[in-house]
Amino acid sequence: MALPYRRLGLAAFNERDPETLEPTLLACCRSSVWAAEVLAGRPYDSVEDVVAVGDRALTALTDAQIGDVVASHPRIGEATENEQSRREQAGTADADRKVLDALEDGNRAYEKRFGHAYLVSAYGKSAEELLDQLHQRLTNDPTIERTIVRQELAKINGLRLERLLSS
Repeated sequence: MALPYRRLGLAAFNERDPETLEPTLLACCRSSVWAAEVLAGRPYDSVEDVVAVGDRALTALTDAQIGDVVASHPRIGEATENEQSRREQAGTADADRKVLDALEDGNRAYEKRFGHAYLVSAYGKSAEELLDQLHQRLTNDPTIERTIVRQELAKINGLRLERLLSS
């Protein structure tokens, strides 16, 4: 069983066998290509080194692969069983119903415009902030938005790796 929500520490990450770690990495980023690249870089000297390799691996993913990763994330503002996503979206937990409804409408508009879910690093942000960012991003050109999605995904992956590997 994967350990996506427990701190593993860098030493344990460097020592465990790849078959044990792959599900844990897939809980950070749902791409087997990404996970394989991160595993291939072991042993690491620091958590920052792991995050840097994760960023490079993310950059190498195709748009289709990024689409698969984005599809694995729950919508912003919607209830989810995923503990990690719930923690990251904690700012929406006590949001006003009006704001949650606006996020739902915005999610639909975003998906219609860009063909995939609105992805944003939600950690530490209120529902209102997430809604404001959604409205701003709806005005983006699709090419610019693809770049932003990759940047946001890198932030999410980085935070998840840092949490996983901190002792």
